[in-house]
Amino acid sequence: MVPSRISFDAEKLLFLALSFFAIIETFKFGPCATMAQSSNNNNGTTIPVNVGVVLDMKTWVGQMGMTCISMSLSDFYSSNPSYKTRLVLNVRDSEQDEVAAVAAVVDLIKNKEVQAIIGPEGSMQADFIIDLGNKSHVPIISFSATSPSLSSIRSPYFIRATQNDSSQVIAISSVVQAFGWKEAVLIYVDNEFGEGIIPSLTDALGEVDILVPYRSLIPPSATDDQILQELYKLMTMQTRVFILHMLPTLGSRLFAKAKEVGMMSEGYVWILTNGIIDRLNSMDSSIVASSMQGVLGIKSYVQDTQNLDNFILRWKMKFQQHNPSVHNPTLNIFGYWAYDAAQALAMAVEEMGLANFTFQMLKPSTNATDLDTIGVSQNGEKLLQKLANTTFVGLAGNFSLVNGQLDSSVFQIVNINGNTARGIGFWTQENGLLRGLNSINTSKYSTSKNNLGSIIWPGDSTSIPKGWEIPTNGKRLKVLVPVKYGFKEFVMVNRDPSTNTSQVTGYSIDIFQAVVEKLPYALPYDLIPFALPNGSSAGSYNDMINQVIYQNYDALVGDTTIIANRSLYVDFTLPYTESGVAMLVPYKDNKSKNAWVFLKPLTWDLWLTIGCFFVFIALVVWILEHRINEDFRGPASYQVDTSFWFSFSTMVFAQRESVLSNLARFVVIVWVFVVLILSQSYTASLSSLLVVQNLQPTLTDLDQLLKSGDKVGYPDGSFVYEMLKQIKFDNSRLVPYHSVEECNALLSNGSTKGGIAAAFDEVPYIKLILSKYCNKYTMILTLKTAGFGFVFPKGSPLVPDISRAILNVTEGPEMTEIENSWLRSKTNCQDSTTSVSSNNLSLDSFWGLFLIAGASAVLALLIFIVMFVKRNWHVVASSSGSSWEKIGALGRRFYQRDLNSPTFRKGRFGDSSTVDGANEIAVVETAENTNFPPSPSSGSSQIDYISTNEQGPPSAEQLANHVEEGCSDISINVDLTSVN
Repeated sequence: MVPSRISFDAEKLLFLALSFFAIIETFKFGPCATMAQSSNNNNGTTIPVNVGVVLDMKTWVGQMGMTCISMSLSDFYSSNPSYKTRLVLNVRDSEQDEVAAVAAVVDLIKNKEVQAIIGPEGSMQADFIIDLGNKSHVPIISFSATSPSLSSIRSPYFIRATQNDSSQVIAISSVVQAFGWKEAVLIYVDNEFGEGIIPSLTDALGEVDILVPYRSLIPPSATDDQILQELYKLMTMQTRVFILHMLPTLGSRLFAKAKEVGMMSEGYVWILTNGIIDRLNSMDSSIVASSMQGVLGIKSYVQDTQNLDNFILRWKMKFQQHNPSVHNPTLNIFGYWAYDAAQALAMAVEEMGLANFTFQMLKPSTNATDLDTIGVSQNGEKLLQKLANTTFVGLAGNFSLVNGQLDSSVFQIVNINGNTARGIGFWTQENGLLRGLNSINTSKYSTSKNNLGSIIWPGDSTSIPKGWEIPTNGKRLKVLVPVKYGFKEFVMVNRDPSTNTSQVTGYSIDIFQAVVEKLPYALPYDLIPFALPNGSSAGSYNDMINQVIYQNYDALVGDTTIIANRSLYVDFTLPYTESGVAMLVPYKDNKSKNAWVFLKPLTWDLWLTIGCFFVFIALVVWILEHRINEDFRGPASYQVDTSFWFSFSTMVFAQRESVLSNLARFVVIVWVFVVLILSQSYTASLSSLLVVQNLQPTLTDLDQLLKSGDKVGYPDGSFVYEMLKQIKFDNSRLVPYHSVEECNALLSNGSTKGGIAAAFDEVPYIKLILSKYCNKYTMILTLKTAGFGFVFPKGSPLVPDISRAILNVTEGPEMTEIENSWLRSKTNCQDSTTSVSSNNLSLDSFWGLFLIAGASAVLALLIFIVMFVKRNWHVVASSSGSSWEKIGALGRRFYQRDLNSPTFRKGRFGDSSTVDGANEIAVVETAENTNFPPSPSSGSSQIDYISTNEQGPPSAEQLANHVEEGCSDISINVDLTSVN
């Protein structure tokens, strides 16, 4: 439709021009149309339906498509002779001109009243005539206009019986992603066909983080010099991955020039859309063989069938009949789509039945132009619906229209070798990249290069190109480095005023140099300080990052922290230092000690258990020793004192009493072992506790510092300032420092004397401070960051290689050497960054020892009791007393010394100095000559002491009288003759 802004005279002239072209086209193709109509009129029962065909008859697609359309209708009606409708083709040549195509369509609609138009061939022609189809309700069916801009939503009467160019963009991005390339340059023709795919292709690449740093537009009529100029420009860039979208005529010229300038050599990657690959057999084979070797491409996939093979043979015969001058004609997918489009139209017309195929002429207004008098098809909307519902299996596969365009989900990935494109894999919407369609797995989407076959890259290389190169024009990387006031161990810039040159050294610089040496290729670079003419710093770290963002520099190397908001604008490598922001605080001056600190190493339950076991061991030793050991005899109080003294003296291994019983020795040995472990553990814990008290920090957590109101320090110009503001530190409490020495001075003064209570900085800086003042401060981790990294522009291809090299350096011995050179203390100093802990010793740590000691003591007691009862039971059993009396007698015997023990010597019976011994002798002798044991009091007040003097032992009469006095209430028979 003619725009309203054109004047009436201009509209009139345009219509006359269109009418002139229409008259020419009518005379040119009139005989063909008439012949087709007369042929169909031979059968009086069929209904002729006029259909227009608008193609470029001088192009290969136009010639091939016309033959395929004719064959399609012939095959269709031959297979269905009973159908009532017959399509009558009215052919027009658009002569590769948009105006001619519009004139042909106007003629066909106005003069022939065609119900549909097959064509036009190109996207630009289609863009002109779509509005005419909408205005007249005549469906425009194109089998070769692929531009995504020809949307069916905007143009409801436009039917795309071919694939939309945008349907292949995800396949292209999957191929780029499979090989790990991070950048790709788009090269496309500067017209409707070329520009239509670019938005969707850029979006598809962006979704997988592939950057498009440059778009190269080539005019359709570009000269060789223009093409060379653009190629030279591309050679100066780092990116070596090029995605090409144009038609074969321009593409063949571009590849010839690319070969000429060396852009088809090793390291380059070329990926072609189906704009060239689908028409590859129509290109000059010499250009393909000489200038396109190693190129990858996306090809519309058509399954090879017997029906397709038969059609190709018939088509060649048919084509050469009408074009005998063409030798060995080749058929491509556009011919298949033309065949299927004509068949779909014939089926849709037949489905409409005996409709009235007429036009309604609109009543023109007073100011109407001739274009406004075009009629409206009465059956256009119905025909459009029938086409949308038409499905069948055609030459190119399943014919099904989705939103007015052909639905397809399979593309073939090809590699050009020789004169042909060799298939190396497939791409589907459901599964991504596949080696073969028979390996479809609906549960997984893959972008792995392992699913593709072997590839021969440009330059006959089998090595996968890395996708970028340092330009060969001698350019060196401009690497920016910071100029620092303090912490120069990381980056140090020494400027020589006489020569105006700078020498850059430091921890970060040595790391970068070691990383570059690990790269598998040479990377020339220059270190450029970020300084003013006088040598001072030209700005903050954010200012330096901005220089990288604006691409004034190629990289930033230094102690630059990786944080989230910076990563939005630049790319960081992997960190090469520890991560985190820490709090540096002084140690307490804890000179006053707690008077009861000696109790802290052990918990109360352990103290209680130890005390109970000392008492228990004392009792066990007394039980085992008091009958045979003089050291444990004597008055009851003496025996108790001795037993406890013996048990508690084992704590310091100062026991002087000897242990004579084997059972007691066994118990004591086990107990001494337990005491040894307890004493050693106590000593170690107490020492550790006293040391930890000396190393207690003044602050232990961030909340305590926030509540205290003390001032804190931060490195001037660092992001730490903003971090402290975010965690609610008031600006009046924040004090900047510039160097290690200044930080130490502020911490030494303290918050009350104009200094700070704590300093916040990143872990590498804190460790540097501690390496110099390790006995004064300690580090407490508070916040997380990602550490230091090198900065590159967004999408830089160097980042993955540099990151891998950083891993190699940090995992090797070079990292330790660099750290020792710059960050280690020159004096012997303990690592104060290590957290020292002193937990009290508890019963949980020693219950096994107590179990062993207790079990040993109980076992010894059981053995002793069994042996004692067995040895003395005959005495008790022979008495006639009650059970309680027998038990009491056994207990009294237990309290007595065991005279049969080898530990007592017989000579001690005459020892008058031992009162207890004399009493026991008398009692024992009396008991042996009576039938009943002595009473518990027989050893004390109720039995008088019987002394043995120099004249000899006591007489029998004296002994008898003594026994009678002591046991006057008991009848005892004493055999006096038995006493000497």
